[in-house]
Amino acid sequence: MAPGQHNGIEELEHPAASLIAAALPMPVLLIGPQLEILFVNPAAEQFFDMGAGLLVRQRLPDITPFASPLIQVIAQARERGSSISEHDVDLTTPRHGERLADVIVTPVAKPDGAVLVTLQERGFAQRLDRQLSHRGAVRSLHGMAAVLAHEIKNPLAGIRGAAQLIEEALADNEKELTQLICAESDRICALIDRMEAFGDTRALPRTPVNIHEVLDRVRKVAETSFARHVTFAEVFDPSLPSVLGDRDQLIQVFMNLVRNASDAVPESGGEITLTTGYRPGMRVSGGLSGTRLSLPLEVTVRDNGAGVPADLMPNIFDPFVTTKARGSGLGLALVAKIVGDHGGVIECESAPRRTVFRVLLPKAEGEGG
Repeated sequence: MAPGQHNGIEELEHPAASLIAAALPMPVLLIGPQLEILFVNPAAEQFFDMGAGLLVRQRLPDITPFASPLIQVIAQARERGSSISEHDVDLTTPRHGERLADVIVTPVAKPDGAVLVTLQERGFAQRLDRQLSHRGAVRSLHGMAAVLAHEIKNPLAGIRGAAQLIEEALADNEKELTQLICAESDRICALIDRMEAFGDTRALPRTPVNIHEVLDRVRKVAETSFARHVTFAEVFDPSLPSVLGDRDQLIQVFMNLVRNASDAVPESGGEITLTTGYRPGMRVSGGLSGTRLSLPLEVTVRDNGAGVPADLMPNIFDPFVTTKARGSGLGLALVAKIVGDHGGVIECESAPRRTVFRVLLPKAEGEGG
């Protein structure tokens, strides 16, 4: 932040305190005696999807209209004159949908009646746990696909061949049923072929990839084909280091996400926003092994569609789960598999007119950031 730029940081009088708050990966807010926002760190800007210049002009109830539990915790901390921590505080907003966070509220000396609020979103850890189980479900498709390939694809080829032979003896106006048999046989074979992709356990030949080149390629293809009715916006961090990954598979990931978004937005006024950013403090547990994964590169695909039904959200990356009448439900499952193969994580947040798919990826070794 440039010298003199106002974000309430002057309220943290000690320079070291300001630097520490700015470096923390979790959102930190300084709240005044009238619940006015006096200071926010960069993580809080990301959390509320709003710049510091806008946040410090508002009161806490303005940005968290349903966060009465948080306001109660603040009141208790002021009354006791000591820190209070509260788990699973509801921070639901119309803009971001349902969100839970662990909260620590600490009274500070200046200004009088002010408190320091630290947030740790719970949803991300829960979504990560679900995703680790999704990967197991995806891998289980490999054995199923192998059985289907042997037990179904070969007989289907015979059925299709027989239908073609029958079709040769029919008049043109009598071929509808045989053509239907051929088309449905092809559809089932294509479905099994897609399932077989889940069984590819070979290590990815990962190299440094410029994610902006990937997103540019995806946008250009989308704008000239399936997303002609959509307005695209890009909010990119030009200093973002390279992703450690496979370029073609990353194109497939974001092509699928953009295609889903284009299907979800309205025919008129549809918008898709692609963003990139660097989150240096983002480290997550790698599952049962206990390995800590550093995933500082964040790419999001946001659309203004109707949103994902609440009952599907917990299982949106599971195979055969889909909101489309004619969808196979394998697109997002394959996306989750590819992201997982890259050592990354994908998560989804959805509310009416705001659905966000967030992909967190590792950076290439030796890259800056």
